[in-house]
Amino acid sequence: MRLLLETPIGPLGVDLDGETVVGVRFGASPAWASTTGDPAAQRVLAELGGYFSGTVTEFSVPVELRGGSDFERAVWGQIAVIPYGEMRTYGAIATALGDPGAARAVGTACNRNPVPVIVPCHRVVGAGGKLVGFGGGLPRKRQLLELEARVALERAWS
Repeated sequence: MRLLLETPIGPLGVDLDGETVVGVRFGASPAWASTTGDPAAQRVLAELGGYFSGTVTEFSVPVELRGGSDFERAVWGQIAVIPYGEMRTYGAIATALGDPGAARAVGTACNRNPVPVIVPCHRVVGAGGKLVGFGGGLPRKRQLLELEARVALERAWS
């Protein structure tokens, strides 16, 4: 099933296989959607909507990362556990995977992430926190990081 969600970073297309999210795409067109009253679809749309409104900081919808090499799947696993509002560098992920020289390969794997936003590849930045590389474009990456920073700060002060 294909869903469409209008967000502050533009339309997102979401692919569901049953109740499981198997894909997220930036810039999906209205033709993407086949939204129904399906409970799984409504749950996914509600969680993503909550993320963009700042009420959801962890996704609970089932996700399946299909495809990818063993290395890419390992990178996606590292990305999936980066806490909300935090960032890691490409180099730090490469080091965590036992190959400190693989920062570029980590970047390539991030670009191939089939479920961005839910598996938060936007939280991966260049050395020194530099915003580099993002399949959805750097303006979207900046917006996602700013959203998370704002929500984290608001929660810390409440």
